[in-house]
Amino acid sequence: MTNFAVSLPREDFECLDANTSAGPVVRVAVRALRVAGSPRIAGENLEHVRALADTPDELPPIIVHRDTMRVIDGVHRLRAAKLRNQHDIAVRFFDGDEADAFVLAVRTNVSHGLPLSLAERKAAANSIVTTHPHWSDRLIASVTGLSAKTIGEVRRNNKVPQPESRVGQDGRVRPINSLEKRRLASTLMREDPNLSLRQVAKAAGISPETARAVRARLQRGEDPTVRKRVGSRKVEDKRQQQQVRTPPPLPMPDRITVMRYLRTDPTLRFSETGRTLLRLLDVHSMSNDRWATMVRNVPPHARETIAQAALECARVWRTVAEQLERNSYGAH
Repeated sequence: MTNFAVSLPREDFECLDANTSAGPVVRVAVRALRVAGSPRIAGENLEHVRALADTPDELPPIIVHRDTMRVIDGVHRLRAAKLRNQHDIAVRFFDGDEADAFVLAVRTNVSHGLPLSLAERKAAANSIVTTHPHWSDRLIASVTGLSAKTIGEVRRNNKVPQPESRVGQDGRVRPINSLEKRRLASTLMREDPNLSLRQVAKAAGISPETARAVRARLQRGEDPTVRKRVGSRKVEDKRQQQQVRTPPPLPMPDRITVMRYLRTDPTLRFSETGRTLLRLLDVHSMSNDRWATMVRNVPPHARETIAQAALECARVWRTVAEQLERNSYGAH
């Protein structure tokens, strides 16, 4: 299996998920497994353990770090197995190092099951910033379910020595401070104005888009290595608007990913209420392209009526979401 520590973003996350979920399932003695290093600061939820223990069927396999036999994902299922007096449990092994095992534990517990609290996700981010300083803020944000801005704050408070470049979500490596590279690009352009943007970008180690920005600033008589001042009235007004703007939502897994994990939750699958919710949610988990095609094919005479019905459905779902959030907060 690929070493998760040096793998690159989403494509490799998806490969990791596929390899882990497609790996052989083996039976492992419950007493041989360890519970340590979990991102859950508050520990396990006993009510959830009892609910899992009461389900009539076999629970999905847990993920275990092969080298240490530590449970990466499935501590509640392991506790439920002990409550059932099982001697063994279904396991899929992960073969990365311990730092990568922790990243996988965070990612799986953010995207399904009982979600990690905000404090737990911030603590996890602090650990990942330490073990994976070469990952970009957005990449770590996609793992922890936090915003990139929050990851930046965690990184500044962490004071871990930073590399000169970071790996982004798209797998590309980008320099953290590109002023020196911009200076080199501007020098190349002055010495040979006939160089193409790609030639300059390759020689200076920047993207063609950055090279284009450098050329534009040179043409305006500006210094490409000097950051723009923010003292103008227009910029100040924009900053004030940003201060009162509602913060963007936290990055969350896409609808298809959410549904894939919800379907594996036995507390939903084995109750009538859970199955009803899964059927309703499944209808809405179509891709945006399919929704767009459906909208385009609505007959003109029915569009207004369907729009009103859709708004009413949205209102009902919003009410359900607000009730669930209130109940969730009250449970804590």
